[in-house]
Amino acid sequence: MEIWDGYYADGTLAGRDLVRGEPVPEGLRHLVSEILVRHTDGDYLLMQRDPRKPNYGGYWEATAGGSALKGEDKLACAKRELREETGIVSGELREIGRFVSRDTIYYNFLCVTDCEKSVITLQEGETVDYRWVSEKEFIRFVNSGEMIDAQKERYRPWLEKMGYLSGRNT
Repeated sequence: MEIWDGYYADGTLAGRDLVRGEPVPEGLRHLVSEILVRHTDGDYLLMQRDPRKPNYGGYWEATAGGSALKGEDKLACAKRELREETGIVSGELREIGRFVSRDTIYYNFLCVTDCEKSVITLQEGETVDYRWVSEKEFIRFVNSGEMIDAQKERYRPWLEKMGYLSGRNT
């Protein structure tokens, strides 16, 4: 059983435990960290979700990420999820956004890494493939309708700031 800390919408701890798979009580949220990975050469990492996943199985996504475990803050969660889902160990993550939904607080991070591109590891049950794409290909991905809509919405302010959204399919 996976236990999470409950949070209020402003990001403060609520002092209540939440259980993965159970409904999040009204007025509470759980914390999720998502990490966008850019190589120092400018390429972006895309990961293909396991087709067996109930949400967006088989889709390519631009982030690694997941729920914070009880006692874990947003940064510790981001580092753990990045390592589990890609094998990348990064001490430096830059927070680039925050998005609050009905039951979740998403913290968005950017990891710029010089890791060896061929050593990305896949997490059983989470991801089945990966690819590095140029910045131009990443912009095409973001604007093509292939990017998971909810993910695009969570990253929208950063994508707009970077000039990556064309206005089409957004």
